[in-house]
Amino acid sequence: MQPHDRIPLDDFVEYDADEMVQRSSEHLAHLRRRHSIRSFSNRAVPQEVIENCLLAAGSAPSGANHQPWHFVAISSDEVKKQIREHAELQERGFYDEKRAGEEWLKALKPLGTDANKPYLEIAPWLIAVFSKKRGGMHDDGETTNYYVHESVGIATGFLLNALHTSGLATLTHTPKPMSFLSKVCGRGDNERPYMLIVAGYPAEGATIPLHATHKKSLEEISSFL
Repeated sequence: MQPHDRIPLDDFVEYDADEMVQRSSEHLAHLRRRHSIRSFSNRAVPQEVIENCLLAAGSAPSGANHQPWHFVAISSDEVKKQIREHAELQERGFYDEKRAGEEWLKALKPLGTDANKPYLEIAPWLIAVFSKKRGGMHDDGETTNYYVHESVGIATGFLLNALHTSGLATLTHTPKPMSFLSKVCGRGDNERPYMLIVAGYPAEGATIPLHATHKKSLEEISSFL
């Protein structure tokens, strides 16, 4: 294949205006049922589900199509235990030693979060997302990747959508610092931890913070020119 080769766009599906409105409305309702939870069941989730969701994330657009991401899907109890131990160590500094600062802690207070992260061991899957500074299309370790942060952010959004659409609950977790993830997951210097996603079924009686249900209106988040 040459750099400027083209193939026909033969998989685009067009809908009439009424169906577009209906589909967009249904998708909005679907995504409004996605909530970040902190009470997970230990019920098993088939690896094939996670694989399909990772492939969905890998279909995201990226700078120069370099796909500067790597996902480590973790079901090992031992690895999950290590991640929890490292994460809680960092979180104790964040919360208990108030490394986050009063303003940040005040913003988090309505969510009821603290340094304890038992779900990191309980949930059947953790997915560590890494960004890659170099590698290009063929992971040669040398070619510069472009718009890395933006590209990995889009792919992570695709992943969360795919997990939710598959019937799983999720939580995004970003312990500060996250450098321990590189060591636990065996990733090299070319990669940087971006986010940790917890995925599984909600525990019986799981709740969500009322604060998290308040979303900004269309007028607050957008403008039409």
